[in-house]
Amino acid sequence: MLDYNEIRERKIIIHEGEPYEVISSHVFRKQQRKPVNATKLKNLVSGRVVEYSFHVSEKAEEADISKRPAKYIFEKKGEYCFCDPKDPKNRFFIGADILGESMKWAKENSELELKVFTDKDGEEMIVGVAVPNKVSLEVTEAPPNIKGDTATGGTKVITLETGTNINAPMFINVGDKVIVNTETGQYVERDSN
Repeated sequence: MLDYNEIRERKIIIHEGEPYEVISSHVFRKQQRKPVNATKLKNLVSGRVVEYSFHVSEKAEEADISKRPAKYIFEKKGEYCFCDPKDPKNRFFIGADILGESMKWAKENSELELKVFTDKDGEEMIVGVAVPNKVSLEVTEAPPNIKGDTATGGTKVITLETGTNINAPMFINVGDKVIVNTETGQYVERDSN
């Protein structure tokens, strides 16, 4: 059980019988009253975002989330095809509504970890995918540099091998590998490997 002030970002809790990920939390006092933790919670089953304030006397149960390896094969019409890494014939599809934005950092034929929620009846449900905090991706499109553009330390929009667009420094070219922070979606550095 988590106390009201332990309910922080990235924790997954049980709220109203369903798993919720804490998107944001802020502990504060309203004038002379007791402190509260104002949170934004995302339902991992429906995707619905709610705001809820936990008071000093309230606790929340941490969700039973396990991770299971899976190989990402391809995406088709908003569904992602995965297989068991040990048994490639065992294929299954997961909707984009469940996996969310994190799949834009995943390369085809890469191994990922699926987040699996087990409810009190022992039933398992896939509620998301765990991607590394930083990934190395190849640049497939980058506009050419124009002399004088770097005077203000400019950036340009580049396209990565997953089809995702990000801002990067002017010196990044097609074929370069860049490291991207998957939490913020920002360029970190050029990958020298």
